[in-house]
Amino acid sequence: MADATSGRRVPKHHGLSAKTLRRLEHASGRLASASVAVMEERLSWFARLPADQRASVLLITQAGAAGFVDWLRDAKEALSLTTEAFREAPAELSRWVSLRQAVGMVRLAIEVFEEQLPEFAANEAERAALIEGILRYGREIAFAAANSYAAAAEARGAWDARLEALVVDGIVRGDAEEAVLSRAAALGWDPAAPATALVGTPTSDDPPAVVFEVRSRAARVGRPVLLSVQGSRLVVVVAGPTDGSVKDREILAKLSVAFAEGPVVAGPTVPTLAEAHHSATEALSGLRAVVGWPGAPRPARSIDLLPERALSGDPEAERLLVEQIARPLEEAGPALLRTVETYLDSGGVLETCARTLFVHPNTVRYRLRKAAELTGRHAAESRDAWVLKVALTVGRLARARGLW
Repeated sequence: MADATSGRRVPKHHGLSAKTLRRLEHASGRLASASVAVMEERLSWFARLPADQRASVLLITQAGAAGFVDWLRDAKEALSLTTEAFREAPAELSRWVSLRQAVGMVRLAIEVFEEQLPEFAANEAERAALIEGILRYGREIAFAAANSYAAAAEARGAWDARLEALVVDGIVRGDAEEAVLSRAAALGWDPAAPATALVGTPTSDDPPAVVFEVRSRAARVGRPVLLSVQGSRLVVVVAGPTDGSVKDREILAKLSVAFAEGPVVAGPTVPTLAEAHHSATEALSGLRAVVGWPGAPRPARSIDLLPERALSGDPEAERLLVEQIARPLEEAGPALLRTVETYLDSGGVLETCARTLFVHPNTVRYRLRKAAELTGRHAAESRDAWVLKVALTVGRLARARGLW
């Protein structure tokens, strides 16, 4: 069939004549305007859009109407033409229109086309072909929009992952607080929320799989997290208290399941994200030293690893042992300090300690309880006895170096 105005051969597709295709092409603008008018009438949110955004929707709809005519002319290239026509439009729309809203607009536009297309058909066969064509074309448009939104979401997700890695890296390295806080806020983190660093080994060499596992566990316990896979190390920052109620203390144990087999160490819970560097530093120090405690719980608290940390050369652990144990015992008086030292030297045998000190065993018991109240460590417990012994040794060394 030849075009009467140009003599160009126009292929006949979808059972439509060249005359019908020309009429559709000339009416594409009117169809687009009618579609936008229906959107303004039926979609309350659409009417609230600024004028420039509504104008953009009109242009997009006009491109869709023109694309429909091209689609009818060349059925073999239908998908590529449709995707090309809408490749940029949904990317722009996604900034201020959700995917659900975009699909709603496509549905209304298709309804308008269905109502008005029959008037362009020369006969019943063309009318049926037009209705079938717009339904198939609408499906292609919806898929193209969904693909574009999905691509935009993936791009945002990749950007968020990079930003999150920068935040966690900044926390670990102790970068400028404001930079870390602003980036964390951009990720939806409340900078005023308490934070706890949790470190261990990732479950696999595939960072996306590790991230998915951690986020799944965090969703189950209802806690926001920031995380980063740093080589063979996984660092997770958990929002909210983790050292109060039983439920709070269980949070870290449940999140530890997302780590590989092996030790997991949690730093202290700090009041805000601005102080999270302290928690991360303590946790990483504990992770380096936890090998010295084969029976360490999972997760182990960095505060419970003070002896191993001190033996591995951590000055902060030495300071804490002196301030929390050695100094309080010495300041409590020579009798209390000597009782603890003698009890430890006697291998934890109460009667032997009492005989060495020439006191009644009940006096030893009383003094040990008093020491436990001061330090949080009871010499009758094997682990606490080890902590007390190391702390007293560290205290003597610090005094000899003039540090105390």
